[in-house]
Amino acid sequence: MPFYKSLVIQRNITAYFWKIDEDFDTLFRSVALKDVSLARLEQMKSESHQKGFLAVRMLLQHLGYNDYDLFYDEFGKPHLNDNKCISISHSHQFSCIAISDQNIGIDLEILKEKTLKIASRYMDVKHLENLSTDQQLIKATIVWGIKECVFKIKNQIGISFLDHIFEAPFAIEDTKVNVDLHFNNQIELFTVDFDFIENYIFVCASQPTE
Repeated sequence: MPFYKSLVIQRNITAYFWKIDEDFDTLFRSVALKDVSLARLEQMKSESHQKGFLAVRMLLQHLGYNDYDLFYDEFGKPHLNDNKCISISHSHQFSCIAISDQNIGIDLEILKEKTLKIASRYMDVKHLENLSTDQQLIKATIVWGIKECVFKIKNQIGISFLDHIFEAPFAIEDTKVNVDLHFNNQIELFTVDFDFIENYIFVCASQPTE
């Protein structure tokens, strides 16, 4: 049973990771799926995505939930029936969920060269100056994750990673950064935590409670 680890992000935010060592059939036999989830699974062309989808359900079961407790709104955002907030991410050999009492967004990204090559499309590349190539890749991946997480929380059409989401200066060693969203004539603040899971970057964004 490859439940990998849990990670306490903040007092009321915990993330859970599943390392996908099983084959598809083992995962499929281990979870109960409602009809809409089964139909969604069958439409997935990639076995990697199918296994990631099933591993999320394994994590839910590990925590005492199941697929019937999870639903998606009209914008594709996941929710739990007990009103807890949930965010979901999957990348290659890992699936992850985070659960909280407050609105959250998570992203899990494997380190890959493409993320750095397209950095100018989603971030101010001046933030990568004076870093080694390896450090640039790590930082660019963190920033990509930051933008993904904030977008997951807000989930509004028109938000630009490059033009609307701005991270404060940070070092790779910081593990935390403040982020602003400038959109629709408003500025919203987010707290972002990041960590390393093998050769992956994990990022979690939340909005400070009033």
